[in-house]
Amino acid sequence: MQRPLGAQISHMLKDRGVDVVFGIPGVHNQEMYRGITEAGLTHVLARHEQGAGFMADGYARATGKPGVAYVITGPGLCNIMTPMGQAYSDSVPLLVLSSCLDETDAVRGQLHQMKDQTGAAATVCDWSREARTAPATFALVDRALTEFATRRKRPKHLSVPISALQTAVPQGWDSDAGPVEDMTQTAATPVCQAFMDRLAAARRPLFVFGGGAVAGTDAIRTFLHGRGIASFSTAAGRGIVTDDPRAFGTMLARPDSAEVFARADLVVAVGTDLSEVDLWRDHPGHDCRMVIVNTDPEVLARRRARDMAIAADAGAFFAQVQALDRPSGPTGWTPMEVARAKGRWRSQIASERPGILPVIDALRAALPDDAIVYSDMTQFAYAALDVWSAPAPGLWHHPSGFGTLGYALPAAIGGKIGRPDAPVVAVAGDYGFQYTLQELAVAVELDLCLPIILWDNGKLGEIEDSMVAAQIAPNAVVQRNPDFVKLAEAYGAATAAPSSLAALSEAVAQALAAPGPTLIHVRADIAGTPDSD
Repeated sequence: MQRPLGAQISHMLKDRGVDVVFGIPGVHNQEMYRGITEAGLTHVLARHEQGAGFMADGYARATGKPGVAYVITGPGLCNIMTPMGQAYSDSVPLLVLSSCLDETDAVRGQLHQMKDQTGAAATVCDWSREARTAPATFALVDRALTEFATRRKRPKHLSVPISALQTAVPQGWDSDAGPVEDMTQTAATPVCQAFMDRLAAARRPLFVFGGGAVAGTDAIRTFLHGRGIASFSTAAGRGIVTDDPRAFGTMLARPDSAEVFARADLVVAVGTDLSEVDLWRDHPGHDCRMVIVNTDPEVLARRRARDMAIAADAGAFFAQVQALDRPSGPTGWTPMEVARAKGRWRSQIASERPGILPVIDALRAALPDDAIVYSDMTQFAYAALDVWSAPAPGLWHHPSGFGTLGYALPAAIGGKIGRPDAPVVAVAGDYGFQYTLQELAVAVELDLCLPIILWDNGKLGEIEDSMVAAQIAPNAVVQRNPDFVKLAEAYGAATAAPSSLAALSEAVAQALAAPGPTLIHVRADIAGTPDSD
């Protein structure tokens, strides 16, 4: 059957396993909307393209499937570039499909015109291409989906000219195409043996697990059992290692965690870049050999002369080394040493961020273990990222790397759409919430059960603290907030304004049982009030 290419794109995505598309229609991309209903896709109408991108990101993180967004030429693409940059930093499979003008070099003054739309998007994603024909469009969609399945998951952008979207074309893809069977990410036995030789010679081996190791969680846990190995996890690797007395948790960013690395005689970094946003310093702190297990050539290329770099999927690698059945000797790490460090770091956080840890503890106790949390750039989240434990990976999602404000609410909406039966929570600060608060309308419109924890300290607290530390007189860090409760009610959301930790717990319980979203307005002084209403 011949259909306009815009409609065929939706049919192809459905054939390839896509169920949900996020976006906003416009006169330039309306042909992409012609086939949505016919193809059987669900479309979620965002209130801003930035919200659509974050929703697609949150959906992808919750489901493991690609998040897909439809946007218009020019400003629509510009608006979604922030989510694209965030998805690139956090390795999220996001596919953005936009319309584009047929001609820009010889014509000026057109609606939504940009000088170089494809080039602009390329600055914040893995690749950005313009497909001027139907065969090119189908080939590039398949390329994007295949790369999501076989390489590091990073966003892609595809532009299709308006006239091409309008042109009737036949189906140009194979509906029965099978999945790609990827056998490239396995470790050879001699490599595993060499790794085990290094591990056997170490007395204080220290492992670091990042988001790239999540798929190998079961194999990693089996391998670590009984070996006495100490470990850290990045924020993205939270939940890989649980209930281990030698796990330092997600406290890599504590400055004196460098002292822990200095005491190691072998560091093994699995599925992590150990980047600035993991460490907040230039170097982990070790002066010993390192083993890097990763699938990204760029990360592997950073090895030093005496390091060992292994191009392997974490799950396949640890399953293979476990199969060698070579036990490790006792290590020098003790549970007491780890417990003391974690206790010291928690005390430091309590001193640096007064009044926040009791609220974090109260929220953690009020949520079920399998709650999925999406956080924004806010002091509440910064503290929680260090101390919040999780029984499994994929239960806390934060905009690391690009570090954009306004992420939590739309991402949580996408996560709830992808996992409707799971408890999903958004945690935002009073300033960042206002970047994307209009997406609250989407949560109300779709009757999403979604507690939204709004941490209100009436200012840009982290920036104020940074200015003070730099001996800069705080400037432009205090804002006049609206009445958030009335604002949420105007959208049709339920609300709560607890005045104590006990009331917060009750509000969370009610929100988790509500038929729609609930804004829970939490003032920064809540922990200092009596534990009663």
